[in-house]
Amino acid sequence: MSDPSFTEFYDRIDRITRARSRGEGFEASGTLGRSFYASHRRRGGFRIPLLRQGIALLVSVTVIKDVFLHMIGTEDYQQRVARLTAGEGIDRLGGFLMQADPVTTALAGQLSHLIRMTS
Repeated sequence: MSDPSFTEFYDRIDRITRARSRGEGFEASGTLGRSFYASHRRRGGFRIPLLRQGIALLVSVTVIKDVFLHMIGTEDYQQRVARLTAGEGIDRLGGFLMQADPVTTALAGQLSHLIRMTS
């Protein structure tokens, strides 16, 4: 026969073990303890960093295009992009990515205005 106090003891050990595996612990109320960090890790936080990296890449490419457009000039820039687009393989992709879209031209205009103001 099993002792009821041992059964209660082992049930409590099982509950504590399950709670610890979920990230819970003995924490003071109102503090950021182990359960806070474990719950944030479980949410699938890989989505947000990928989104941030994608946005950072998009902004970086746009800024590079803005600087090139400002430095070379609109006509020369368009000619160079046309040569890339007429190429083969990866050149076509580069030509597509480097096309001057409305955002790029607007930001290049702002960059020109900013440089004129500081000079």
